[in-house]
Amino acid sequence: MPRAILCILDSVGIGGAPDAAAYGDTGANTFGHIAEHAAAGKADRAGLRSGPLHVPNLDALGIGAAIQLSTGTLPPGLSATATGGRFGVGREVSKGKDTPSGHWEIAGVPVPFEWGYFPQTEPTFPPELIEEFIKRARLPGILGDEHASGTTIIAELGEESIRTGKPICYTSIDSVFQIAAHESHFGLERLYEICQIAFELTAPLMIGRVIARPFIGENAASFKRTGNRRDFAIAPPAPTLLDRNKDAGHQVFAIGKISDIYAGHGVTHKLKGTGLMQLFDKTLEALEMAGDRAFIMTNFVDFDSEFGHRRDVPGYADALEKFDARLPELIAKMAHDDLLILTADHGNDPTWPGTDHTREQVPILVFSPSLSQGEIGIRSTFADIGESIAHWLGLAPGQNGKSFL
Repeated sequence: MPRAILCILDSVGIGGAPDAAAYGDTGANTFGHIAEHAAAGKADRAGLRSGPLHVPNLDALGIGAAIQLSTGTLPPGLSATATGGRFGVGREVSKGKDTPSGHWEIAGVPVPFEWGYFPQTEPTFPPELIEEFIKRARLPGILGDEHASGTTIIAELGEESIRTGKPICYTSIDSVFQIAAHESHFGLERLYEICQIAFELTAPLMIGRVIARPFIGENAASFKRTGNRRDFAIAPPAPTLLDRNKDAGHQVFAIGKISDIYAGHGVTHKLKGTGLMQLFDKTLEALEMAGDRAFIMTNFVDFDSEFGHRRDVPGYADALEKFDARLPELIAKMAHDDLLILTADHGNDPTWPGTDHTREQVPILVFSPSLSQGEIGIRSTFADIGESIAHWLGLAPGQNGKSFL
């Protein structure tokens, strides 16, 4: 009874894509630069971690070999040989370096259009958009209206938001409209309500997502975003791997923000979790429930949201090590004909200037007790990942991608 587990290590890129220069990302290398900083003692933090990056399980699956294939350089402390599976490199054909583009293409649907973006000006949002948003959402106004880091702008404007009842609206270089508000003072359901209104207003502009960013705490020093984030996303323009497996009568487990990314399409079971370890627990839980030809897909968002965007090299290194330490648990629960693929949707190099994603190639690490070791090369589209899983699960070939199995 073949099953497939796909783990998206959100933002764990492995070197600039061929078109990285168009995005200002020539030389970006998320995983490689973290390994270099760790080896040089630049990823040490008292009470957290120190020394060279220690990821023996990812290394055995081929992360070092994949980085060398992607960049021509082997980071310190990693091996050029995969001893536990097949490895390769994914190259994106969709334009942009955002979450929906990467995930949709992984699931077999490259983005066929250009996303809409907001300019890097203050204010950043069209005044007529904000005017209509305030009117329809019955708001006293908004705060922010700029490009910003979510944690930074909440610290700056959170107290005023509580006092005035005005939500904090901001964006980034991605195609996104983000709204932060206090989970209890403003209200979680109220936040979801105004995000739905914002989504309806921004959809004609081809803005990919409106993200609800609830936070708790009573002052700037104690504000913290919660796990009740919700993404209101434009639906994929064609059936994805998730739809195909569901339509074939099989289970599709969407863990973390996966269901939101695909606008709920193709999902039979939705499992939420906060933090890398809880998301890993949910993945193991799904595997226990999964029947014949089930597909399990997890997004490990913290790599991106907590460490990439915050340019936190020690935190990112620690997160990679903690994820790595749990991989044997997952592998031990796999049946002989189960398939595990580890990959990413884009990069977010914590050593890079700014706070945005980086246009990078991604690792493709493939393991099954029934698979031999080897190299799958540099794949010309992320869609090869989805097509390989479809082949493994016995689905008919899709329109994009080619199986490497």
